[in-house]
Amino acid sequence: MILPLYKGLATALGPVIDVYLDRRVARGKEDPGRLDERRGVADRSRPEGRLIWLHAASVGEAVGLLTLVRALRDTRPDLVLLMTTGTTTSADAMAKRLPEGVIHQFVPVDRPAWVGRFLAHWRPDLGIWMESDLWPTLVTEADARGIPMAIVDGRLSVGAFQRWRRLGRLARPLFDAFDLVLAASEDQARRFSALGCADVRYAGNLKAAGDPPVIDDTLAADIRGVIAGRPVWLAASTHPGEDSVVLDAHARLAAARPDLLTVIVPRHTRRGDEIAALAQSRGLGLARRSAGEPVTPRTAIYLADTMGEIAAFYSAIPVTFLAGSLVPVGGHNPIEPAHCGTALVFGPLIPNNRDAADALLAAGGATEIRDAVSLAETVGALLDDPAAAAQMAASARAVAAEGRAGLDRILDALSPLLPGEAG
Repeated sequence: MILPLYKGLATALGPVIDVYLDRRVARGKEDPGRLDERRGVADRSRPEGRLIWLHAASVGEAVGLLTLVRALRDTRPDLVLLMTTGTTTSADAMAKRLPEGVIHQFVPVDRPAWVGRFLAHWRPDLGIWMESDLWPTLVTEADARGIPMAIVDGRLSVGAFQRWRRLGRLARPLFDAFDLVLAASEDQARRFSALGCADVRYAGNLKAAGDPPVIDDTLAADIRGVIAGRPVWLAASTHPGEDSVVLDAHARLAAARPDLLTVIVPRHTRRGDEIAALAQSRGLGLARRSAGEPVTPRTAIYLADTMGEIAAFYSAIPVTFLAGSLVPVGGHNPIEPAHCGTALVFGPLIPNNRDAADALLAAGGATEIRDAVSLAETVGALLDDPAAAAQMAASARAVAAEGRAGLDRILDALSPLLPGEAG
């Protein structure tokens, strides 16, 4: 009875939900120009043709799903692709990153009338859900309409798994609705199987299947020339609070390596002035790439506050600290630098890419640090042992290559559910 009660309550609370949405608009949590999408009202007509609907909760999940979106776009250009997400930040990110022609809509609030309106308009031929953002009405109403559905990168936290398992048979209609679950790991596959999903497999991990970046070989050669044989390491995609840790680590490393060069690439180039002032306040010689300042023997910090060059730095520098992992910003995907052949070091705060990070750690393709002391110790050991750094880089590359192979297996597993091409 729990599902009918849930749907009945969602129907009865319609006016309350409207007030709630208005309050979210006031707090900047909803887009006022697109609020009707949350009520299942589309902002455009449904294109002709077979339509695949892909759903992700927020930014981290949506970015992970992009790999599959691009692969479907490349292999099945005849399909219409629709992505739904639930947050304004994810909508902003997808506006910049979705391939041309892929439609984005906000997922409807899980109220029967609004869900029915959404499904009746878009008429998906297949629904693909990322991870575990499973809304009972949306899932079961799609199932009632005969829409095949799959979960990719399926994952349930221990707490979520235990809550669903306590519901027992009451949760069965939700998990029975899925024709296929492609779990994020073997452990996750066991959790979904225990909840009653019929076809559960581990084929690969989308977040470990990132596209290899395009490396500008000429630029990479120029960077190697700038380094000019000095011991060098890279702090990539730094956020506020991490630059001081990097500079502390530099001081420790430079005590034994006076010719050390530390390269800092901030996540946001607008922070260049802030980082430059921080380094100069410590009396460190600094050159800014954005200003065209040359690196001299007196340069200790090379601030690469420029756009679109990070892959060349990964390729040219043997040891990389991937930032966004010592402050709570979610972390960055380590697979991109892994493709480029650099030994990887990162902090523990990488929840958005934990599976990829764990795969690298298990394979010896990365090392996890906690603070400036452990960062300096780890980077120093790799600088002192180039063979160990090269082996770590090779292991990281192997994990990245396996991730790409996993994408192919995911596509193969989904293939029987994809609609046939129009004759």
